[in-house]
Amino acid sequence: MIKPAPYRVGKWLPTDHTTLKHWLGSLAKIAKEQDAPLSREIAAFKNLIESDPEVFMFFNLMFTQVPDKPPYDKNPNEQPQVENYTEMLRMMNHIMKTAPVFLVIEDEPAGLIGFPINAILDWSMGTTAGFAAFLNDKVNRHLKLILNAWGKHLLSEDSANVLNESPKGWFGPAARKAMPCFKEEFICDPDEPHWGFSSWDDFFTRRFRPDVRPIADPDDENIIVNACESAPYKIATNVKNRERFWIKGQPYSISHMLADDQHTEKFVGGTVYQAFLSALSYHRWHSPVTGTVVKTKIVDGSYYSEALMCGFSSPDGPDKSAPNDSQGYLTEVATRGLIFIEADNKAIGLMCFMAVGMAEVSSCDIRVKAGDKVTKGQETGMFHFGGSTHCLIFRKGVNLDFFMNESPGLDSSNINVNARIAIVREPKEDPC
Repeated sequence: MIKPAPYRVGKWLPTDHTTLKHWLGSLAKIAKEQDAPLSREIAAFKNLIESDPEVFMFFNLMFTQVPDKPPYDKNPNEQPQVENYTEMLRMMNHIMKTAPVFLVIEDEPAGLIGFPINAILDWSMGTTAGFAAFLNDKVNRHLKLILNAWGKHLLSEDSANVLNESPKGWFGPAARKAMPCFKEEFICDPDEPHWGFSSWDDFFTRRFRPDVRPIADPDDENIIVNACESAPYKIATNVKNRERFWIKGQPYSISHMLADDQHTEKFVGGTVYQAFLSALSYHRWHSPVTGTVVKTKIVDGSYYSEALMCGFSSPDGPDKSAPNDSQGYLTEVATRGLIFIEADNKAIGLMCFMAVGMAEVSSCDIRVKAGDKVTKGQETGMFHFGGSTHCLIFRKGVNLDFFMNESPGLDSSNINVNARIAIVREPKEDPC
């Protein structure tokens, strides 16, 4: 019997590495046997790889730089896990016509392949060539087109075919065991086809039933609530304008996080709270405070970059959860959405919610605009096709006490959206 072991933070990929290797082996076999014509987006990416000498070098080296030894070298069929960029493209091409499935091992939930392209690149992205490739602007422009095309499939009616009550369906026995309160918590109708969901994305951006996640202390402007259903990752104070964010510890670098926005200087010396979302959870964002939206902004960035010190350059070996150990680093380089809010509470003043895309989950959908009045707990946007990580950024002098039942980190547990996460005390100094 295969016994699942903790493996993937947020449960975006299977809990057991052996399960992931079996899935990769099966995907490689199916993609090779079908050998389907490449989609327009995949064909364009292939052309970039083969026509640009720098990109061509990166996408050849990244697979040869993966060590030729266990557990990196073989899949369970004793074939290379991903042999070269041609196989990578063929596997990606197959994924674009599918929706994530729920995996079952001997009737027990084993998780999902929520990041299938991430799974293909799991080891190669940790090489020095992979590090260079996935920071390349041309590569990221093509990856954006590929992910947008896959996103269209996940918005289609065809993608709902995995939303069923079969043993491996999202409403089957194993999935219900992993999400035991689904019917009670989320708006759905088990008597309707696909439980009332029109597509995979409709299922993943599902809404809670009324009053399931009440807003903590709605009339107390000193209470800040959780903007996402998420687990605390890090709290940092006195953050610097520019930092060497790629080094061990991954300190926050405000000017890079905010892409040198005009409001950047106001947050130097302030506080950053970061938390990550779970695959089986809720993926919409809510305002942590009552106030007025000052500005919104989408910052295009990388999709499969992980910190170099988390890859094969690490003396401890590569991050098996790539890019989960790189969450601090990703706040500076990944695709992200910014919502600046001027809180009614003057002790808070201007703050920023930052949604950070990781891997496939890079569609930051902002649903508010400058000038909008938002109340604490009001929906402001969402991640499509899953969830990722996010930050709340506060100015210097905002005196915050955080409510944490456990220390932030990769082993922390979800805090409900709209639950209180911090209280604002009398400022230690004038935040202005």
